[in-house]
Amino acid sequence: MPHDLSGHNAAADHLLSHPHRDEHAEDLQILATEFIDSFCRAADKSAYLELAGIPREIPDSAGGAPLKLVDVRLSTDWQVGTASPSFGSSELSYLPFPGPMIEERTNMHFVYVSLHRREAVDLRDHLRRRLAPAQPGS
Repeated sequence: MPHDLSGHNAAADHLLSHPHRDEHAEDLQILATEFIDSFCRAADKSAYLELAGIPREIPDSAGGAPLKLVDVRLSTDWQVGTASPSFGSSELSYLPFPGPMIEERTNMHFVYVSLHRREAVDLRDHLRRRLAPAQPGS
């Protein structure tokens, strides 16, 4: 079953239904879809994560002990409409989608924990970092 990862409401502070697109969004969506489909079919999910380069631990951005990978979470959403600012109004302009336009989107997060923190890393963020061109001097 195909998964659409269009990035709808990807940022926590983003309340509108328009996805933020980066210049490689289509390639990223294809890679993420294939990654999720392959992970779901993998007989040995731990080995699949290892081969894919998913780290078993990540540094704590707050300076604490490293966080350990404990869960891989899949979530499925269906966008049933769109909302955007209305011109000259403080209200949103809302447009519900007709049935044929409603599509399934599946997202994947890697959940890391320590004694003091929990962090979910979006697969698309992991892929962006892996695909980013190397910076000079790195």
